[in-house]
Amino acid sequence: MARSVGLAHIMRQNDGTSVGVWGVFTLKSAFQPIFAFTNGKLEIAAFEGLLRPFRDDKPMSPGVFFNTVPPQDRLHVETLSRTLHLLNGGACLDRRTRLFVNFDPSVFVEREVAASALRDMRLVLHEAEIEPNRIVCEITEQKTSSEAGLNMFVQALRDHGFAIAVDDYGAEESGIQRINELQPELVKFDAHFITHLMQSGPGFALLQTMVKEFEGRGITTLFEGIEETWQLDLAEKCGASMVQGFVLARPEIAPTGFAKFSPGAGMRAEISASGPEAASEPVPQPQPQEPAAPVRRQAPRRTFGQRDNRSI
Repeated sequence: MARSVGLAHIMRQNDGTSVGVWGVFTLKSAFQPIFAFTNGKLEIAAFEGLLRPFRDDKPMSPGVFFNTVPPQDRLHVETLSRTLHLLNGGACLDRRTRLFVNFDPSVFVEREVAASALRDMRLVLHEAEIEPNRIVCEITEQKTSSEAGLNMFVQALRDHGFAIAVDDYGAEESGIQRINELQPELVKFDAHFITHLMQSGPGFALLQTMVKEFEGRGITTLFEGIEETWQLDLAEKCGASMVQGFVLARPEIAPTGFAKFSPGAGMRAEISASGPEAASEPVPQPQPQEPAAPVRRQAPRRTFGQRDNRSI
């Protein structure tokens, strides 16, 4: 069998996980759970793979790392990142869950590049013993130089049995035009976008309308970046199908300790699995018809462990 490009930079560890080596950097996989609302409880339905780079055993921001990667190497590093997540997902994640992996649309505009990426991914999935129907391909918010090329690539992903998600809806290039063109199975709402809308009654009403419209089109909705309990409460009231964020669980480097939160072991929405030690108390929320009762504002928080737009 042919050898994956990404596998050439992989080192297997004694615990069954893998790390990547790129120049002076060691790359590791972190996984953050994605929860689904099920009968009034939250259950882990999926995980998102996030890259965690290290230099001299010291962690560094994924954004800083990717800024050091020359443009001509970006595709190779992205391939290595996905390879890591797939191998580590196969080694340590519950096989009943799905796995989200990112694709930067700016590098998949040529047919040959897309075909090579798909061949590589199928080889890695075979080695990781992961069925294609467990994979959700996130199209990130970066701009593409060829909409036709992106549409072709997304259709090829779907033809191989992968589900499609549009990431960071409401930010940069991830708007309704991309939704209409790609027809994804899932839309992830941008954290800052939903937080802004949740801060007023009219904004919350608009958010409810968008969720209802997407669900009516057969598109599953996921709210990411949920950091406070009041946001979690509003996400449920809004009708979102899935949620992801620090108030529920922080990313953990593989091998993770998420086995105790396997599917079927529901948790109550007010319980934080591995989030901040002291989440803020829920704040009474305005109903959509109440125009002037704003929700208490919470300052956004950024830490090393939090996903950013370049955490592949």
